[in-house]
Amino acid sequence: MAGRPGTRHGLLRASFIPPAAVRDLRELTRYRQTLIHARTQEVNRLHKHLESANLKLGAVATDVLGKSGREMLAAILAGEQRPETLAQLARGRLRAKLPQLRRALEGRVQAQHRALLRHVLVHIDFIKGQLEQLTTEIEAVLTPFTEPVALLETIPCIGHTAAVTIIAEIGTDMTRFPSAKHLASWAGVCPGNRQSAGKRLGGRTTGGNPWLRAILGEVAWSIAHTSSSYLAAQ
Repeated sequence: MAGRPGTRHGLLRASFIPPAAVRDLRELTRYRQTLIHARTQEVNRLHKHLESANLKLGAVATDVLGKSGREMLAAILAGEQRPETLAQLARGRLRAKLPQLRRALEGRVQAQHRALLRHVLVHIDFIKGQLEQLTTEIEAVLTPFTEPVALLETIPCIGHTAAVTIIAEIGTDMTRFPSAKHLASWAGVCPGNRQSAGKRLGGRTTGGNPWLRAILGEVAWSIAHTSSSYLAAQ
């Protein structure tokens, strides 16, 4: 029965404890991902509470937390309920959707809706502040990894955050991976190769490294939605 590359010696070599600098960076970047996930959950709660008040703002505005959205939310928290007045707070391109906005803002906002919206918005702003502070702290420990991060950023669709996360999870010592296939297997992005009697039985990937898989998935999605690059063609 054939297995994935690196299921023995390769993965054993890849399991070595990374240097302290990499471990420190990894702890910070993983906590940043946790905060990002927490913010996403709060934004989803915001949409849920708006829907509960029959406000369909998210169906018209691309970003409910943009300038227009925040001004409308502030007015709602202040007690404003007239759809026409709320819609007039729209800015830029959103003003082209004033008729849709007026219909979307015909809600039934009650006291409990305002209380919940206020708490959620305060929590979102708090998480945003924590993310900004954490990002500053991450940049402060990036000095040993300036060159590898810069090299990763030359790859299409790998931005600064993705590059830093990849370095934090993989490190910079590639000698512990006998080949690129071993690295792909360790990351959990290598299709399975389970065969018996010449018949393929399955091709699911392993769990791998969930933090690395997540960021690589985001990069792959970005690549798939671009053009004029070798990776997009693949």
